[in-house]
Amino acid sequence: MAEWNLSDVKVIIPIGGEATRLRPLTVETSKATVRLLNRPLIEYSILELAKQGIKEFIFGVRGYVNYRSLFDTFKEGIGFSARYKIKPRVHFKYQPRVDSIGNADSVRINIEYYDINEPIIVVQGDNIFKLDITKALEFHESKGAIMTIVLKKYEGDLSEFGVADLSGEHLIKRFVEKPKRREEAPSDLINTGIYILSPEIRKIFRSNEIMEMYKMGRMDFGKDIIPYLINKGYPVYGYPMKEIWFDVGTPERYLEAMVTLLNTLPDSEIGGKRIDPDRRIFVQGTSPDSIKRRKIIQRKFKRGLIKMEGSILIGRHCQIGDNTYIEESNIDNFTIVGEGVKIIRSAIMDRNFIGDSAYIENSIIARHVEIKSSKERPVRIINSVIADDVVIGEGSEIINSKIYPHKVINAGSKLHETILT
Repeated sequence: MAEWNLSDVKVIIPIGGEATRLRPLTVETSKATVRLLNRPLIEYSILELAKQGIKEFIFGVRGYVNYRSLFDTFKEGIGFSARYKIKPRVHFKYQPRVDSIGNADSVRINIEYYDINEPIIVVQGDNIFKLDITKALEFHESKGAIMTIVLKKYEGDLSEFGVADLSGEHLIKRFVEKPKRREEAPSDLINTGIYILSPEIRKIFRSNEIMEMYKMGRMDFGKDIIPYLINKGYPVYGYPMKEIWFDVGTPERYLEAMVTLLNTLPDSEIGGKRIDPDRRIFVQGTSPDSIKRRKIIQRKFKRGLIKMEGSILIGRHCQIGDNTYIEESNIDNFTIVGEGVKIIRSAIMDRNFIGDSAYIENSIIARHVEIKSSKERPVRIINSVIADDVVIGEGSEIINSKIYPHKVINAGSKLHETILT
């Protein structure tokens, strides 16, 4: 690399939107701090970069929910560094209270406020990835790029992403933001939202043309800045990555990421202990009390009182009743699961109460939810998302539905294809 060390490189994470696609999980929580496998989503990206030597992270927060969620979770970075044994510690900084009008504007504001004259890495708040950042930076420097966009081959619906057309030298010739039809997409290489920017971008952000764009209320990388740079002939390069990358922007993608990570993360990154050496069933906890709880779950599993299939992560201080079946799922800390419960390909966040005989499949249950299921009147939840602090009465059936925070669902309710705001 040029004269930079990784510790000089700054990471900016713009978090300004309302994350409507991930609602109702994001009504009162920033999407960056929605819990996935028992920790905030953004923690995966930060840890990936911090382990490689990056020390400074700037949260480009806009709006009360985003600021509160991120500051209350991470503060200045001391707790994060201690938890993952990162020395010298990482520093977390926050956007000043200036409203940005797009993710590129958030980057512009923070470059000026923190007087950044080093390379900048931009990552998104709802992405999970593995990436050798030194190799990506070396590629960026070797090309003399003003901007490098990390790209990923994608076989799914391209209409939700920016798509790049590369020359043989990896120069981006054309960039189509969210093509409406597949034939409008110039390739299958999508924009991951991971960018490397040279310090010279600062001058470009100050140019009259960009300031005009700003006055029109438009400063998004995909829609505005990338097409502008390419049209002006600035060297914008694409860096195709082969490692894992997820955009966890919707409940469906959240569950897909959860299952893939459960199946592939090394034991050290799952952060729990296997209760059977041959199976990917992990239970977390290091304190004497949580170890006691883990041993109870382990005993029940060995005796066949609890059945578990596929990869599973159970958090600290969880209690699981007899005759319960769990498959390809994640249960977060301090959750109580009754007897005869079935949980299949679902995420159960922390401090939930799930009554006897509940059936939960392909669903996300957020924090502090009470499911008053009973053997006589079981609750069924399928293909649904339940937000924080919801109470669900016994005998209820919730299918293909979304329930916003603090709702009380009366006993015996039948909700199909419903959004309760």
